[in-house]
Amino acid sequence: MLGALPAAREPTVTESDFARFRDFFYRKTGIMFADNKRYFVDKRLQERMVVTGQTAFRDYFNILRFEARGAEFQTLVNLMTVNETYFYREEYQFRCLVNGILPEIARRKRPGEPVRIWSIPCSTGEEPYSIAFQLLDNWADVDRFDVEIVASDIDTSVLDQAKRGLYGDRSVQHVPKPTLERFTRRVRGAYEVIADIRDSIAFTRVNLSDPLSTRQFRNFDVVFCRNLLIYFDDASRRDAAQTIYEALDPGGFVCLGHSESMSRISSLFAIRKFAEAIVYQKPLSAEA
Repeated sequence: MLGALPAAREPTVTESDFARFRDFFYRKTGIMFADNKRYFVDKRLQERMVVTGQTAFRDYFNILRFEARGAEFQTLVNLMTVNETYFYREEYQFRCLVNGILPEIARRKRPGEPVRIWSIPCSTGEEPYSIAFQLLDNWADVDRFDVEIVASDIDTSVLDQAKRGLYGDRSVQHVPKPTLERFTRRVRGAYEVIADIRDSIAFTRVNLSDPLSTRQFRNFDVVFCRNLLIYFDDASRRDAAQTIYEALDPGGFVCLGHSESMSRISSLFAIRKFAEAIVYQKPLSAEA
C-alpha cells in the first residue's frame, strides 16, 4: 500500500531574513516596512520563492539583488505596494486645482503654453483621470493652454490597468452622472474612459527614490503626491520632497494627502491656503 506523499514544506523566512530584505527594499524604494507588516511581507516572499523554485531565502534574495533585468524585483514590488483608490478621492483638492491653483498659474503663462501636471503614485489611474475630468468640466481656460498630464507609479501592473481605463461601480461611485456619461462608455458591465482622454495621459514607471528614474521629470506646474509619503521614513520623505522640488517650476504647487504635511518634512516649500485646501508651493524666486 502506498503511503501518503509528504506535504511540501513552505519556505521559511527568519527574523534576520526579514530584516535583511526590509533594508534592501527600503534602499531600493524608500518604503520601510514596520515590524507589524512582518506577516504581510513574509507571505509574499514565500509565494515568490515557491513560484521561482527557491527553497532557501538566501538563494531567492540573490535573484533579487543580481538579476540583470530586475524582473523578479519588479514583480515583488507589484505585490508589496498598496493600491487602494477611487475617482474623486479627496475631491476638495481637485476643486482647489481648478478654482485656485490653475488660475494663478495661468496668470503667469501665455495662451498656448504648456500646463504640466504630475500624478505620482497614480495607481490604477483614478487620480489622473479625475484630474482630466475636473479640468474638462470645471476649468474655463482648459482650451487656452496645452495641458499635459503625466501619471507615474513604481508598480507596472497597476500602470497596465490604468492604461486600459476600465473601472467598476465602486471606483466611479463619486463621479457625477453627467460627467460619467460624457467621459466613459459602458463595456461589459464596466466603465471605460473614452479613448481621447486615455490617450492624452502619459503613463510611466517611476521610482521616486531613484534619482536616475526621476531625472527626466522637470518643469511641472502641479504635482499630486498623495498618500505615498506615509509609507516612507523621515530620510526618504526628505529625499522625496527634494525630488518634487526639482520637478516643479518656480511657483509650482504640490498637493499631499490629507494626513501628510510638507511642513514637517522640508522647509523648501511655502504653505499656501486656498479656499478649498492647504497646498505647498515652490517659491517663485527659486532657481529652475
